[in-house]
Amino acid sequence: MKNLFAFGFLALALTVASCNNTTQTEETADSLTNVIDSTATALTDSINATADSATAVVDSIADSVANAQ
Repeated sequence: MKNLFAFGFLALALTVASCNNTTQTEETADSLTNVIDSTATALTDSINATADSATAVVDSIADSVANAQ
């Protein structure tokens, strides 16, 4: 979560810095898009890994309960 805020702040800082130079606006927008995409991908991967881990734990508990009976 800290990285999300860090990347957001970085994006904001790059946007403010690029406002003074209109020739680099498109390059900065592309760069910011890449940062946002990579951050979103990393967050999605992290959430999916956590969900897979939780599913494995729940399945393990369910198997233990079924075998105990």
